[in-house]
Amino acid sequence: MNSSPEDRRSARVGLAYDERMCLHATPDGESHPENPERIRAIWRKLEAEGIPDRCILLKIKEAEDAIIASVHTRNHIKLIRNISSKKFDSRRLMIASKLNSIYFNEGSSKAAYLAAGTVIEATENVANGNLDSAIAVVRPPGHHAEANEAMGFCLFNNVAIAASYLLNERAELSMRRILIVDWDVHHGNGTQNMFYSDPRVLYFSVHRFDFGSFYPAGSDGSHCMIGEDQGVGYNINVPWEHGQCGDADYLAVWDHILIPVAEAYNPDIILISAGFDAAMGDPLGGCCVTPYGYSVMLKRLMKFADGKIVLALEGGYNLNSLANSVFACAKTLLEGSPIVGNFEGRPFESTWRVINEVRNELKTYWPVFSIDLPEEILIANVERYPIQAGINSSSDSDVEKDLEPSNAINFSSNNDVGDLILPLSKLNVDDGDSGELSHLRSQQNQPGTSEAYENSKEVTTETCNDLFHWRSSLSKVDVWYGSYGSNMWKPRFLCYIEGGKVEGMTKPCRGALDKTPPKDIIWKSVPHRFFFARSYSNTWGHGGVAFLNPQSNINDKSYMCIYRITLEQFNDLLIQENAATEQFESPLVDSRDIEFLVKNSFMSVESIKGGWYSNILYLGEQDGIPILTMTCSLSDVEKFKSGELPVCAPPKAYENTLLKGLLEGTELSSEEAIGYLKDAVARNL
Repeated sequence: MNSSPEDRRSARVGLAYDERMCLHATPDGESHPENPERIRAIWRKLEAEGIPDRCILLKIKEAEDAIIASVHTRNHIKLIRNISSKKFDSRRLMIASKLNSIYFNEGSSKAAYLAAGTVIEATENVANGNLDSAIAVVRPPGHHAEANEAMGFCLFNNVAIAASYLLNERAELSMRRILIVDWDVHHGNGTQNMFYSDPRVLYFSVHRFDFGSFYPAGSDGSHCMIGEDQGVGYNINVPWEHGQCGDADYLAVWDHILIPVAEAYNPDIILISAGFDAAMGDPLGGCCVTPYGYSVMLKRLMKFADGKIVLALEGGYNLNSLANSVFACAKTLLEGSPIVGNFEGRPFESTWRVINEVRNELKTYWPVFSIDLPEEILIANVERYPIQAGINSSSDSDVEKDLEPSNAINFSSNNDVGDLILPLSKLNVDDGDSGELSHLRSQQNQPGTSEAYENSKEVTTETCNDLFHWRSSLSKVDVWYGSYGSNMWKPRFLCYIEGGKVEGMTKPCRGALDKTPPKDIIWKSVPHRFFFARSYSNTWGHGGVAFLNPQSNINDKSYMCIYRITLEQFNDLLIQENAATEQFESPLVDSRDIEFLVKNSFMSVESIKGGWYSNILYLGEQDGIPILTMTCSLSDVEKFKSGELPVCAPPKAYENTLLKGLLEGTELSSEEAIGYLKDAVARNL
């Protein structure tokens, strides 16, 4: 660890701002949260407090294509360079509509190049010692931008470009270990992907995840995403389960994850993707960080890398909280101490759960996490989240082609329950994310217009109480869940309860809200035909996944592991099996539905109709408790028979998972278990 510059009489803090970055605006003048007033409000606040007079103002220049090309593709650079030219006048709106949460106008190109160039300039001056630290007040933001795609208001990935520049173009500055701290409320998917296998960059992100439903949605922001190849262990995600996280939650993460790993990593420089949309009052974030909280978070990082820190603006859409938070950070860098303030409240119970999950996932790579947190810390510092049912999303857009939800950012004003927004639309999927869902982008116009503000649907307090009520009620009802596929292996099944993944899975599960393990596990056989169908899943790759014919036949015999869980957990399992990210106001299956199932044997769940596992089967009782499973519809069986839908052997990893379950739970020999699976592949429906 390097010494801090706190004792220096006058900190040399760079400050960068250019009004030309305000040229990027909506093409028709409609309101949008990512607008020029964001950086103007910051600059007015800094000027009013005399901050520019105490800083070294940086000269701004546009980034060069050759430098940008270290993280972005040529085609993407060409698009951003030319999108504002006259030859794109007739196509600009159409191109933006095909991207995720993006708009373009005649000033977008200039602003994007200036934003990237500004962060490069600030970073280089801190790295070479001309400055102790710097703040880059830039827009458009950058951390969502992928190598070949603009998304989430971001055109170029400003911080990633600057980090790559230091590593690859300015090696003589000896910036060999770069720590990127992303405290924007949204996960920085673009930055993560650009350095996912690079140990020279430790990427740390704390963000709302909401079990994969908060923007940018999906599994990229999961704590299981820890890097790959040489970069394994150098990607750290801290995913909040809900909104309303505040200073106490963030500082708990600093104390028990970020600071210990920073001490072990010993960075040469720290780049902060400084989004302020986790600030109190932000219309997109729904969290509660104060300016004091941000100043303390920054102060605790200043003891590393000789205080070499660059803050690059990302999100933040409440102009007052945004300006006040940036001012608090500027004052902290200049004076070496946080602004005056104090903490209120304690971390949520879920915060400690997330902290433990992150530490456990990474302890193989960071020995500092091998020591369990003291029990007294976990017990004495707990605040319960007021609405446990509040899984929510930042998008309420329609399903595109009935396949994948639009991941577009939804704009909604805060309400009394922490900006709870109706979540992403439902999906169709198999035993672990159907392949048809992969990487489709919304084709509708980008959000952020005044119409989007007016039409965004907020969950009222009454709705949230309804959500909590059905969960509370169904948590008292037990059912047996019958698994005939990969969930026969208990560690795989627990992914749906606790979250995470097992060997062979490429995507983690988000888990249930109630993470209590099953109360009992038994095995039995049922008179239904077991078979493999479909041809690709995101979780298992190319190959089929398991289904059960809804119609029984005394000549058929299928093995099943049944887990005693609550009906609430069964609903969460059903939601995940069908990749429905919506938080339903009523359960998909309740006690009255079980009465219907007892009389009729099976039931199609209309709310997820079209999902691969939307058909619920009643398979009798065990100890007076109903046995339920989920499979395809009868119409899908007919399509499998006719060839309209594919019937396919399972991928090897999926097959191995089934074998583990069969061998550990049944009296089948290895040869018999393999034969059972081969028969399921070979027999015609």
